[in-house]
Amino acid sequence: MIYPDRLQVGDTIGVLAPASPPNMEKLYQAIPLLEKKGLKVKLGNYVSTVYGYLAGTDEERLDDLNTMIADKTIKAIFFARGGYGTGRIADRIDYALLRDNPKIIWGYSDITYLHTAIHKQAELVTFHGPMIESDIAKPDFDSKSFAMLDQLFAPMEIRYTEEISPLHVLVPGTARGQLVGGNLSLLTSTLGTSFEIDTKDKILLIEDIGEAPYRIDSMLNQLRLAGKLSKLAGVAVADFADSSPKASPSLTLEEVFDHYFQKIACPVVTGFKIGHCTPNIAIPLGVEATLDSTSKTLLITPGVQ
Repeated sequence: MIYPDRLQVGDTIGVLAPASPPNMEKLYQAIPLLEKKGLKVKLGNYVSTVYGYLAGTDEERLDDLNTMIADKTIKAIFFARGGYGTGRIADRIDYALLRDNPKIIWGYSDITYLHTAIHKQAELVTFHGPMIESDIAKPDFDSKSFAMLDQLFAPMEIRYTEEISPLHVLVPGTARGQLVGGNLSLLTSTLGTSFEIDTKDKILLIEDIGEAPYRIDSMLNQLRLAGKLSKLAGVAVADFADSSPKASPSLTLEEVFDHYFQKIACPVVTGFKIGHCTPNIAIPLGVEATLDSTSKTLLITPGVQ
């Protein structure tokens, strides 16, 4: 994997919206927080554009992304928000250009499609972290989540333990491998495409929001049928916000996880505060990690050089 260069004080980061349109008032409220980190912020040309449920046409969103990839003064690309739409432009991103101009890519949720595509097409480490308008701009955005930006300024090993959140061992053991994954519904949507997630010998991270247990069951079953759960090194189950059943009777989310993960021969630990939650612990994807059920620890190697 290619590791992007670390940020320096005074560097410029680009902010754009490859999916749904951001609330620009909230976006502008978050920019001073990034500037306090010593960063300059440059907005994409079309970040304020609205095209239905998209932040501009596919051509406009694609142009913003490829332009920022090519711009050598932009050292990192942060995304304003998720929603829907990143997958619509995935097949026209200039991955060769990104490989030649590696830079920090930061976001989550719908950006999961981009993480998976970049890992496959450009072999670049990316970051699963809070977004500008939908997270950092919130009045209650917590200091622990904001502090995770520090990993971009110096190589930092992330040690996730129960000091952050209670963790539950579903299947015991120790796993070592490349950390991949993100939003479960987006991972499922890559199946059958040239951007299909590779899970063999990997530690798979999953999270989601607003999905009832039967929907999570359906997505895990699709991953199972596609062979994505059969040769895993391990599974880190992160936050599944607003996942209560929409109808009764229903299986619980825990029963769904038990059904799919008790059958696989690898360690599985649940409870990580990563995703649509507070705190939202940012982590690099594509790096080596160790999941240890005995110490209830996820140890993640640095994502920058």
